[in-house]
Amino acid sequence: MRVIKLGLISIVVFALLITGFSLFFPSNIRISKAIDINASKDSIMFQISNIENWKNWFPGADSAELIMKDGEIKGIRTLNKQQLIVNEITDSTVLAISKNPGFKDGKSGWNFIPAAVPNTITIQWYMDFHLHWYPWEKFSSLLLEKRYGPLLEIGLSNLKKLLEK
Repeated sequence: MRVIKLGLISIVVFALLITGFSLFFPSNIRISKAIDINASKDSIMFQISNIENWKNWFPGADSAELIMKDGEIKGIRTLNKQQLIVNEITDSTVLAISKNPGFKDGKSGWNFIPAAVPNTITIQWYMDFHLHWYPWEKFSSLLLEKRYGPLLEIGLSNLKKLLEK
C-alpha cells in the first residue's frame, strides 16, 4: 500500500512540475522567413494576392482544394484538412487565417518591404501560432520551426524563381 501511495504522489508531483515548467514557454509564437526578390511590387502582389496563382509557387497548393465564398476564391484546403483563408489585402500586406484541426486559429501573412536595391522587394512570410496552456501543446511548439520553416523557405524560393525568370 505504501508503494502505491508513493507512486501516485510521485506521478502527481511530476505532472505538476511538467505543467509548471511548460508555463515558462510562450503562448504566442511567430515563425518568419524573408527573401529579396528582384521584381516589381505589382507582380509579386499579383502572385500572392490571387489564390489561383498559388499553385505556381505555394508548396502543396497544386493539389489543394480551393475554398469558395460568395462566388470568389478565398483560400485553400490541403489534404490534411488545414485551411488558409485570405481575409485582408492592403498595399503592403496580405493577411490570412490558418485553421488547423485541433488547434486555435492562427494567422499567416506576407509583408512587402522595399529593399535598398532598386526594383527589389523583401518579402516576409510569417505564421503566428496561439497555444493553449496545455503542456503537450507548449512542448510541441518546440517543433513548429522544424515543421513550418522549410515550407516557408521552399515557398519563398519558388516565388523568387517564378518572378525572376
